[in-house]
Amino acid sequence: MEYRTLNDQELVRRQKMEELREKGIDPFGHAFKRTATSKSLKDAYDKYSKEELAEMNIHASLAGRIMTKRSKGKAGFMHIQDRYGQFQIYCRSDSLSELDFELFKKSDLGDIVGIEGLLIRT
Repeated sequence: MEYRTLNDQELVRRQKMEELREKGIDPFGHAFKRTATSKSLKDAYDKYSKEELAEMNIHASLAGRIMTKRSKGKAGFMHIQDRYGQFQIYCRSDSLSELDFELFKKSDLGDIVGIEGLLIRT
C-alpha cells in the first residue's frame, strides 16, 4: 500500500477539524433548515432601503459555500454562494456568541456553512 504525504493545506484543515471535535462540534455539521436562498432574498427585499429593512426585522437562514472572507478585529464579511448566486454576510463579535464568532474567524474559503440572522443592508 502506498501512502502519500499531506500538503500544508490538508494538514491545517485536519488540525482545525480536530480542534472542532475537541470543542464538541461535528466538523461535518448537522441538519440545517434554510428558510431562503440568495435569489429569494434579493427578489423580495432588494427594493428596500437600509432603514426600511431595519424596521421590517426580517430573520432568514441560508446555506452556501464561503467564496470570500475578510475580517478585521471584532467584525468581518463573507460572501457565500448557493445554487442561485452569492449573498454577503456581516458578522460582529457583539452580536454572536463567543463560540460562533470563533467559528467565523476559523472558517476557510470553500467551507459550506449555514447562516441565520437578521437581514440588513450595509
